[in-house]
Amino acid sequence: MKVTESSSHYDNLEKMTVLELLQNINKEDHVVPQAVKKVLPEISRLVEMIVPRMEAGGRLIYIGAGTSGRLGILDASECPPTYGVPHEWVIGIIAGGDSAIRKSVENAEDDVDQAWEDILEYGFNKDDTVIGIAASGTTPYVIGGVKIARGKGLLTGCITCNRDSPLSKEVEYPIEVIVGPEFVTGSTRMKSGTAQKLVLNMISTTVMIKLGKVKGNKMVDMQLSNAKLVQRGTNMIMEATGTDEETAKELLLSHGSVRLATEYFYKNK
Repeated sequence: MKVTESSSHYDNLEKMTVLELLQNINKEDHVVPQAVKKVLPEISRLVEMIVPRMEAGGRLIYIGAGTSGRLGILDASECPPTYGVPHEWVIGIIAGGDSAIRKSVENAEDDVDQAWEDILEYGFNKDDTVIGIAASGTTPYVIGGVKIARGKGLLTGCITCNRDSPLSKEVEYPIEVIVGPEFVTGSTRMKSGTAQKLVLNMISTTVMIKLGKVKGNKMVDMQLSNAKLVQRGTNMIMEATGTDEETAKELLLSHGSVRLATEYFYKNK
């Protein structure tokens, strides 16, 4: 039996008090970071392969259905504002298309050929990496997508929460985060979803750092999309250069990024 479908450690949930429910959910959530810790070597091996491919012009593509697809889209959509990279660098694709982000699309995850068709809408690059995300590791849409991608010579990985799943068998770099039964039996948006989110954070953040999008510990290429981020960028320039706030803000707004503003300051000091 799949771990993700195993019966919860708890029963009679409806008879628990609100506090008891929250305490037990929290207790289960504590399992997740330790499960992720066990697969750090597997995550590392995948990231080590992704970085040079992206340096050569490849992209990072996530494919998934339901919660898994939404998590991939979330991670991908946050890379441009955080690191100032083009939207096509990291791509999140969900079974059923964009409408499935908010509402489930019936049977979309059962089409084994559709994921590759969806990937092709973004073009084809021999240096691309495709990561299939599926808690169960049995989603046909995801399995079919990584299988075709691997056959085309692309790097493939997966994030799943079952051991030795069909998905893991189709990729070069499987990541299996075994978090155990969900608090509500089979509700993989809970611990499994949290585990997937943590791994996605690790992958994209580490890749971006290795691609030079972070200096020290600062997001020096972040997009200046609101007043909060302009102020954050101003503070970063002040810290890096020792200049006053007014000058730092002027440099930031005229050059468009913390990196360029700081480089300009030191070149013209």
